[in-house]
Amino acid sequence: NVTVVGDLKPTDKVLDPACGSGTFLVLCIRKMRDYARKKMLPESEVLDRILASVVGFDLNPLAVISARTNYLLALGDLLEHRKGDISIPVYLCDSVVHPHEVADVSQTRLRHIPVKTAVGSFLLPPSVIKRATIRRMAEELEEIVELDVPHGDFVARIGPVLELDPAKEADDIELLWQLYQRLLELKRNKVNGVWARVIKNAFAPLFLKNFDYVVGNPPWVNWESLPEKYRVDDVVPLFQEKYGLFPHKGLRARHGSAKIDISALMAYVVADISLKRNGRLGFLITQSVFKTDAGKGFRKFALPDDTPLGIVHVDDITAFQPFEGAANRTAAFVLQKGKKTQYGRFTYWAWLKRKGRRGSLPTDSTWVEIEDRVDFNRFTAEPVDKSDATSQWLTGRPLALKAVRKVLGSSDYKAHEGINPGGAGASGIYWVDIVGSRPGGTVVVANMAHRARIDIESVQAPVESELVYPHLWAGDVRRWYATSSGWIVAPQSSADRKHATPLATMKARYPKALMYLGRFKDLLSNRSAYLKYLPDEPYYALYDVKDYTFSKWKVVWPNIASRLMAAVVSGEAGKVVLPQHIVTLVACTRRAEAHFLCALVNSSLANFAASAYSQKGGKSFGDPHILEHICVPKFDPKDKTHLALAELSMQAHKATAKGDTKRVAKIEEQIDLLAAKLWGLTDKELKEIKLALEELR
Repeated sequence: NVTVVGDLKPTDKVLDPACGSGTFLVLCIRKMRDYARKKMLPESEVLDRILASVVGFDLNPLAVISARTNYLLALGDLLEHRKGDISIPVYLCDSVVHPHEVADVSQTRLRHIPVKTAVGSFLLPPSVIKRATIRRMAEELEEIVELDVPHGDFVARIGPVLELDPAKEADDIELLWQLYQRLLELKRNKVNGVWARVIKNAFAPLFLKNFDYVVGNPPWVNWESLPEKYRVDDVVPLFQEKYGLFPHKGLRARHGSAKIDISALMAYVVADISLKRNGRLGFLITQSVFKTDAGKGFRKFALPDDTPLGIVHVDDITAFQPFEGAANRTAAFVLQKGKKTQYGRFTYWAWLKRKGRRGSLPTDSTWVEIEDRVDFNRFTAEPVDKSDATSQWLTGRPLALKAVRKVLGSSDYKAHEGINPGGAGASGIYWVDIVGSRPGGTVVVANMAHRARIDIESVQAPVESELVYPHLWAGDVRRWYATSSGWIVAPQSSADRKHATPLATMKARYPKALMYLGRFKDLLSNRSAYLKYLPDEPYYALYDVKDYTFSKWKVVWPNIASRLMAAVVSGEAGKVVLPQHIVTLVACTRRAEAHFLCALVNSSLANFAASAYSQKGGKSFGDPHILEHICVPKFDPKDKTHLALAELSMQAHKATAKGDTKRVAKIEEQIDLLAAKLWGLTDKELKEIKLALEELR
C-alpha cells in the first residue's frame, strides 16, 4: 500500500519552495548519492550536479541559514572533491510574490522594479533583470560598497559590467547610483552588509525554472492572517486575478467561502513558474483544498494559460495529526503539470486508525510503528456534484460512493447559520445571564464579558424581557437533544427580523435595553460585520438574522463536529430559541415536519454522505451547505414513510432525554431502514454505507 520512491538521479532538478531547515533537500541529496553509488559516478561530478539540481527557497533568514548548514552536512565527503568555492543553492526569497508581480519586467516603459526588504524597497532598472546581469550587479555592488567610490568611478565600473551605455541608459545608471547610495547609508548605519545578496536572492524564483520535481511542506497560513499591505497589494491580486482561487463574491465570501490557505496559492505559483511541463509537484497541504467550498478555485486544476494540472496521488492523513501542535487536517498530494485530472484514475489512500489500537500516533513514530497502527484503505475521489468538476471531493470506497449517489442532490429545505454578534467583543454584550427579575416585564441581565475575545466591562442592567431570548450554543446540542444554557439580547424588529428595531421604537418601548446597549455603543459601532454589511442599521443591529431565525420549530446541529448531531427545538420559557452562529438551523412550520427532517439528517446515510464530501471535525463539516448536497424531500403529511420517520425521531428524543441508549440504538436502526426506503437504496447498499461509515469513525 506504500508508494515506493524510485531513483532520484543527480541530474533531476528538485525545488523545495518553502524549505525551512532543509528536510526535503537533505532527503533528495541522500537519494541522489545512493543512485550515484549504485552507478559508480565520479564524486566530483556528483557534487557539481547536486549543487546545480537541488534548490531551496525560504522567506525566513534563520531557516535559510539552517537549510544551508544541513545541505552542507548532507554533501558530506563530497566536499573534498570540490574544484573551488561553491555556493549552496538555498535562497532567501518569496516563492509566491516575485518582483515582477509588483512591476511587469517585460514592459520597458516601467522605470523601476521594487525589491521589498526589511529596510524598505530597493529600486532596480528593468534592464538588469536578466539572470547573469543580476548576479554580476549584486557582486559588483557588494565589492564597491566596501570601497565607497565617487560617482564617476561608480559609472566607470558599473557600466561595462552590466553592459549599460551611459549615453542611452543614463536613467538606469542613475537608479543604480541611488541604490548604491542606499547601500552605503546602510553600511554607515551598521545595518549589515548583505543587501546586495538579498537583491540577488529575491530574483531567484524568476530565473531558476524548469524543475523536474517540486516538493515541500508549504506554510499553512490563511491569507487573512498575512500582513495587511502584503495581502492587499501582493497576495490578493494573485488569488483573485491571476489564478482565480477566490471562487465566490458577496455573501458567500462573507461567510468564509473565500478563506483559503496560502499553501494553495504557492502550489499554483510554483507549478506555473518553476515546474517544467510533465514535471511533478508533491506537497503536504491542508485537506480543506479538496473538501471545502473555499477550495473551489484550487480544484480547477488549471493554470492561467489553461495548462492542466493532473492529480496523480493523494494520501489522506486526516485521521491523525502528524505535526505536533498543529490541528490542521493533513493530506499529501502529487500532481503532474500538463496532464488533466481524471477522477477515478488516480490513487487515493485514506490512513485510518486500526481497530483495537488505542491512543494517538506519536509524531516521532517510525514507519514500522505506523504500519502497526494504521490501515491503508484505497478510496475513490470524485466531485460531489457530477455537473461541477470544481465541487468538493466525495471520497470513500467505490461501492459506498455508488450507493450514496442516491442520497445526494439538492434538498427542498434550506439551512442557515444561527445568530451572529458580528465582531470581537460583541458576543460578551449580547450574550447574557438572567440574574433577576422586576415587575412590569423586566429582567436583570449580566453580560458574559468572559465570552468576549477582548476585554469589555462586566455590567448588570435591567432589560425589557421581550428582547431577551433563550440562546442555544453549539455545546448545547447533542444527537436527539438540545436545550439552551444561556440568553441573548436580540433587538431585532418584530415586523422584519432582518432589520434592527428602529431607534425611535427602542426609545419609546425598550428604553432599558437601549440604555444597556448604549453603554457599548463605541464597540458595537466599530464591529467589523457592522461596518461592512450593516452601515445603514442602528449600531445595535445583529448580523445574519431573518425571519427563519425566529421560527418556532427548528432542526439544529453544530457546525464543528465529526458527525451530524441533529435535534429539534421549539420554545423555552414561552419564547423561541435562537441558535448561535456556529449552529446550523432549518426552519420548519410544524412539529412533525421538524422531526421528519431531523430523522433523515441523523440517519447513517446522511452522515456518510456528509463525511464523504465534507471535512470531518472541521469548521465547515456541519455548515448549511450540507443541504445543498443531501436530497431531503419536502415533508408530506400524507406519506406514511414521512410520518413514520417523524414518529421515530420523537421517540429518539424522549429516549435520549431519559438516557436510554439501547432504545435509541434500536430506533436509529429503524430510521436507517426507512431512510433507505425513502432514498431507494437496497439492503445491500444500506449495509455497504453503514460499513463505510463505521470505518470512518
